[in-house]
Amino acid sequence: MQKNNKRISFSYLLIIALLFLLISFFLAVRFGAAEVSFKQTWQALSFSGNIEEIIILQEIRIPRAIAAIFVGAALAAAGAIMQGMTRNPLADPGLFGLTAGANLFLAITLAIFPAIDYLGTILASFIGAAIGAGLVFGIAAFNQKGFSPLKIVLAGSAVSTFLYAVTRAISIYFKISKNVTMWTAGGLVGVGWSQLKLIIPIIIFGLAGAFLLARQLTILSLKEEIAIGLGQKVFRTKIMLFLIIIILTGAAVAVVGNIVFLGLMIPHLVRTFAGRDYRFVMPLSALTGSIFMLLADLLSRTLNAPYETPVVAIIALLGLPFFLIIVNRRRRYF
Repeated sequence: MQKNNKRISFSYLLIIALLFLLISFFLAVRFGAAEVSFKQTWQALSFSGNIEEIIILQEIRIPRAIAAIFVGAALAAAGAIMQGMTRNPLADPGLFGLTAGANLFLAITLAIFPAIDYLGTILASFIGAAIGAGLVFGIAAFNQKGFSPLKIVLAGSAVSTFLYAVTRAISIYFKISKNVTMWTAGGLVGVGWSQLKLIIPIIIFGLAGAFLLARQLTILSLKEEIAIGLGQKVFRTKIMLFLIIIILTGAAVAVVGNIVFLGLMIPHLVRTFAGRDYRFVMPLSALTGSIFMLLADLLSRTLNAPYETPVVAIIALLGLPFFLIIVNRRRRYF
């Protein structure tokens, strides 16, 4: 009976999240620096008009809103996987060196191959994210006592700072600061349909893998010994989850750049309502991450219109206090 109640509550949460997502998407298309009416917004969404304002919405705001949906879902799902796999409440792709590594390899790629296509930047993001995560976990594993949540966070901060410094040095030396800043500033400016055609299938693939492995992740998040006792192939599961994290983070960074704290906040908020079963946490985290990213991007466009406020700054203003609250509440754990 209790299990059935959980399913009902999950159904309600899913419906509420979908409604909020639709409302947030409409608001993201409706509002911006240029004023448009409700009718024009609806015509743009239904692709039934051809006047100038509608074309602007179809070619600028709608692709940007769709990108926000998938980027938010990817980062939130990656954060949920990392927190479950490492059993670390501070796990986040931005804090663990993945976004810093992806940004570094984007800078290297732009310096060596200035005319590289968008697919090349995506591959560079994947490689950089993997190396960044490898450096963080490698440094944190030096101690004979193994990993600790605080140690991984400190290692992530040190590695991220170093990688960002190298990224900055490369961008200055090769005079590509403007191009690199487009990613490191963390924004959705200039995202178009051509980019979405490449990014969306990759993120959908990563999310599908995350949903399929949600049950194994739930067992793994309890204790590794329990997972082994239940017959789970822990090493193989971890490798698969790690590859999914790389796919989701690399694709997100290729679109929006360095976004920190989103993957930290969203899974914590979702677990408050959905519990610790990742079969429920994962889809709700993806939806909530999409809503959060849509609203953050909307705020970045309207807060000081017609100028844009960096969305990374808006997320950081919310994420840093959230980070400190988690550390304070779990002081004994750390």
